[in-house]
Amino acid sequence: MILHQFYLNCLAHASYLVGDEQTRTAAVVDPQRDIDQYLSFAGEHGLRIAHVFLTHLHADFIAGHLELRDRAGATIYLGAAARAEYAFTPLHDGDRVEIGRVRLQAIETPGHTPESISIAVYDLDRSETEPHAVLTGDTLFIGDVGRPDLRAALGWSAADLGGRLYDSLHTKLLTLSDASLVYPAHGAGSLCGKALSKETVSTIGEQRRLNYALQPMTKAAFVDLVTADQPDAPPYFTYDAVLNSKERPTLDEALAREVNPITLEHVLALQQVGGQILDTRDAGDFAAAHLAGSINIGLGGQYATWAGTILSRERPIVIIADPGREHEATTRLGRIGFDHIVGYLQDGLRSLESRPDLTATTERLSPALAAERLATSEPLAVDVRTPRERDQQFVPGSVSIPLNHLIERLPELPGERPLLVYCAGGYRSSIAASLLQQHGFARVSEIAGGITAWETAKLPVEPTIRLA
Repeated sequence: MILHQFYLNCLAHASYLVGDEQTRTAAVVDPQRDIDQYLSFAGEHGLRIAHVFLTHLHADFIAGHLELRDRAGATIYLGAAARAEYAFTPLHDGDRVEIGRVRLQAIETPGHTPESISIAVYDLDRSETEPHAVLTGDTLFIGDVGRPDLRAALGWSAADLGGRLYDSLHTKLLTLSDASLVYPAHGAGSLCGKALSKETVSTIGEQRRLNYALQPMTKAAFVDLVTADQPDAPPYFTYDAVLNSKERPTLDEALAREVNPITLEHVLALQQVGGQILDTRDAGDFAAAHLAGSINIGLGGQYATWAGTILSRERPIVIIADPGREHEATTRLGRIGFDHIVGYLQDGLRSLESRPDLTATTERLSPALAAERLATSEPLAVDVRTPRERDQQFVPGSVSIPLNHLIERLPELPGERPLLVYCAGGYRSSIAASLLQQHGFARVSEIAGGITAWETAKLPVEPTIRLA
């Protein structure tokens, strides 16, 4: 048996290829939308991808099941409770797909979503009764369990799904042997849970002992626990969950339409009618010079997640990228179903060399200089981190407006005062500064390096919660 994990850091997403060396046949579970890595791996190992499974209709990315169907001829499998426009084989509890000496057996585990399944993987040369591993999707993570509140917009209550999740964990997954490996669909950084580990594999036994949500408790206590303090879900999550059930263009079809150069004049015309100009360069390069009115979401961070949080699905997007990275910028938006890209700015920022009137900058201050300015009481420091981060420490006198709520809370900010934005390290503050400038705030600066650099400079911080 071949069992290989693929991990996509920017979306904290794990997918899997399970293959049988005898029959040279393979299945892919929870693939990302750009599927070349699965095809390359299969080719290197002489495998044919005949099957593709989705453990559920994912909310945080668009899966590559249609791409594997069209390019590899793979049969699609979903949980029996799923509804989709495309043809698929429904899997009920206990249904099996045999691949030579490998067995993939469905375990219906609703809770994160109504149609969620887990997949027990048997290496029949080792044991026909004990699974070697279980691919748990978003039902069971390392250190956490799937959140049950992401289907509220589609009519499912968090309490109902939380109760189902409790049953799925205790009557299904926790009945597996302690030695069975646990391979989830996400790790730390995903918004599909609140306490995911950086580890990407564990065992049922380890999770039984160490996972906070698997400790002895009543179902009611479990529901209260797993529905409390969940991170805000980005607005694209419901859109993606629905799109994963649709017959849609493949990524190759979308990229063929989107990855094309457009002139500065065309970009400006689109900007005038509401087009979104997305500058994907690093924050430092953006601060030095950028097209006025553009939004900076750099490729060096959680690019797709923040783009899906900040940008509208209703208005066209133009990419500005370092030369040679236009395809990457477009592909990564395609992973969350953002296929409304009209092209990229031809020659990138070089096209602005003859138009200094269109160029803007953002001041990035060293922590020491930022502290000097704040001492005058003129600037207002704006902390765009999450409330959980702010609970640890913050710049004295700063106000808290998490980045994902910045636009709706703009009226709270004084237009006449300079604003000094900071985050943990400078990635989110650049996004925030670009949004503030776009919305007419003229005097916007950032603390270079965020609160990490502030603390390194031994400048004072204030904890939210003080111990007596």
